[in-house]
Amino acid sequence: MKLVFDTFETPTGEMTAVFSGPALCLLDFSDCLDRIEKILARRYSDFEKVMNPNPFGIRDKVDAYFKGDKNAFDDLQLETGGTVFQQTVWRALQNIPHGQTISYSQLANNIDNPKAVRAVGGANGKNPIAIIIPCHRVIGSNGTLTGYAGGVDRKRQLLQLEAGI
Repeated sequence: MKLVFDTFETPTGEMTAVFSGPALCLLDFSDCLDRIEKILARRYSDFEKVMNPNPFGIRDKVDAYFKGDKNAFDDLQLETGGTVFQQTVWRALQNIPHGQTISYSQLANNIDNPKAVRAVGGANGKNPIAIIIPCHRVIGSNGTLTGYAGGVDRKRQLLQLEAGI
């Protein structure tokens, strides 16, 4: 299987995008290489890495997002993999409005599983498509910026960008 890779600069650091056919299957910060490799190894036991700049306009879409376009990713096909539970959490993340945050507890309630707060946090941490599936919009119930695979500083930057600060 061929996976198409691209790396490019963003205001929050270099990102890596990976496509399987026309679907984006990974978008992450390039300095999270161990995480990227684990996600890809789990999903694709054997693949050929093909480099291609700006496949399916991903650089343009990410650039538009950083310039404030809330709809930059609307026409992008996603392929997340993951368990049924993880996919449920990731779909719920996409319903959090741009510029808003919710707690892990609220997210668990949103998927009608209020006791699954820890599992929701685990699924959030395994999100393979940063920014587009906005796990950065989930915060602690006390309003603190809790863990983010790309780092809490990046989480803060993304939330400030989306809030228009």
